[in-house]
Amino acid sequence: MKRRTFIAALGGAAAWPLIGRAQQPLPMIGYLDPTTTERGAPYFRAFLNGLEEVGFIDGKNLTIEYRAAEDHYDRAPAMVAELVKRQVNLIVAISLPMALATKAVVTTTPVVFGMGDDPVKSGLVASLNRPGANVTGISMLSADIEAKRVELLHELVPKATRIAALVNPSFEVRLASVRDATDKLRLQLNVYNVSDESEIDPAFAAMIERRTDALIITTAPIFTRHKERLVELAERHALPAVYFGRQFTLAGGLMSYGSSFPDAYRQTGVYAGRVLKGEKPSDMPILQPTKFDLVINLKSAKALGLDVPMALIAAADEVIE
Repeated sequence: MKRRTFIAALGGAAAWPLIGRAQQPLPMIGYLDPTTTERGAPYFRAFLNGLEEVGFIDGKNLTIEYRAAEDHYDRAPAMVAELVKRQVNLIVAISLPMALATKAVVTTTPVVFGMGDDPVKSGLVASLNRPGANVTGISMLSADIEAKRVELLHELVPKATRIAALVNPSFEVRLASVRDATDKLRLQLNVYNVSDESEIDPAFAAMIERRTDALIITTAPIFTRHKERLVELAERHALPAVYFGRQFTLAGGLMSYGSSFPDAYRQTGVYAGRVLKGEKPSDMPILQPTKFDLVINLKSAKALGLDVPMALIAAADEVIE
């Protein structure tokens, strides 16, 4: 063989492994959103930011299969089955219903969840420090935060004794924390279940009939979806209300307190990236929130005739005037 031909052949042979590597498919994540694509977009961007922190960029060295349940949790099993058929490398399940549906179907594919409930009590993991199996994630522990919201509402409206709680039955685990807090403060609690939009107006009508003094909107995607309606009804009936997210106070709500959703989604992205890099979910402790936001709307307080204590204003992360 002539020298030039040999070198050319050798160069071609050396390129074979590179070509093989270039043809390897990108890792694929299945992302389960319990809400809609539109409402989930800001949080999905935060998730992508977390992935980028550990070196993964969608469309460059990663593929994401996004699925939105449109608030229909019964669609979750079929969505999970579809992702399994797509042979995704990892499933990200947002919310408790999505996570439970995923765990019921998936036994080997890694799962990273992001939700507001206690994953141990929910049966998702064995413990917070060592989750076990193929599941780990981020828990915003909204069940415990609900109690803090009761305390904040009591501090803002100390004369309120009849408290209403708006609850989605799919997330009723959070109600125990509300009951404990109201019992401790010796407040009367009435619970109103709302599973769809048609039950919102009747719930408020019942609250007014019972002469409710104040209202707690517990954490659930359906309430985020109808935040403007909830804020409008609370204002119409002069009901001081505390919500679980900043988006409610921006829409005119009185006060909100909860985990920083964007930061939690960013952490979820970081964890997903670490799993893709080879870490085992069973060895990754459940992350808990480190950032909480208290937002007070002084304009809404004035409309309700409330004087916000200076201690609350000083403690607030944001005051809307």
